[in-house]
Amino acid sequence: MIQLEVWGPYALFSRPELKVERASYDVPTPSAARGMVEAIYYHPGLRWHIDRIYVMNPIRFVSIRRNEVMSKISARNVRQAAQGGKQDLYLATPQEIVQRSSMLLQDVHYVIEAHFDMTDKASPSDNPGKFQDIVTRRMERGQCFNTPYLGCREFSASFRRWPGGPIPTIPETRDLGLMLYDFDYSDPQHITPTYFRAKLDNGVLNVQDCEVLR
Repeated sequence: MIQLEVWGPYALFSRPELKVERASYDVPTPSAARGMVEAIYYHPGLRWHIDRIYVMNPIRFVSIRRNEVMSKISARNVRQAAQGGKQDLYLATPQEIVQRSSMLLQDVHYVIEAHFDMTDKASPSDNPGKFQDIVTRRMERGQCFNTPYLGCREFSASFRRWPGGPIPTIPETRDLGLMLYDFDYSDPQHITPTYFRAKLDNGVLNVQDCEVLR
C-alpha cells in the first residue's frame, strides 16, 4: 500500500457528459488517480488499484476560457498516409483554434491511497516487496516516468510520499452522484467506461469494494 500526496493550482477531471465545454468533477476520479500513480511507477507485472482519495483543501471552482482546436486528425488519414497516401497529418492551429469555457478546480491538494496486485506478466524475479521498495524510493526522490497531471496535461501536479500520520481532510460529507470509475480494457476492440456511486465522507472518497456499474 502507498500514500501519494499530490497538489497543484488547478485541476480538471472532465465530466464525460459535457463534451464541448469542459466541467470538472468535485474530486479526482479513480482512473485519474491511477494515472497519477502510474506516472510515478508503471510495470506490466503489477496492476494498481485505488482505495481512497483524501481531499485536503476546500472544493473550489473557477471558470476560465482556454484555446482549443475544433477537430482532430482522423485515424483513416493516418492509415492512408502509412500506406503511401499524401494526406496531411497536422492541424493548422490558426484555422482550427476556438475559445471554450472550462470549469476547473482551484488550489487542489490530495492524498491518494493505493495498492497493487501482481499480474501474470511479472518475471520470476519480481515480487511485491521489490515493487514496494521501488515505488517508495521513487516517491521520496521525486522520480517519475512522465509528469503526473491533474486531469489535463497542462495542469501538472507536484507530488511526494505522504510522510505518515493522520491526513487532515476537509470536514465535508456529500453525495457526488454517478462518477466515472475507470475503463474496461478486457476487449481492446470495445473499450467501455464504468461508473460508480461516489460519496465524500468527511473529505474521504472511499472506492474500496464499491459497486461498479457497466
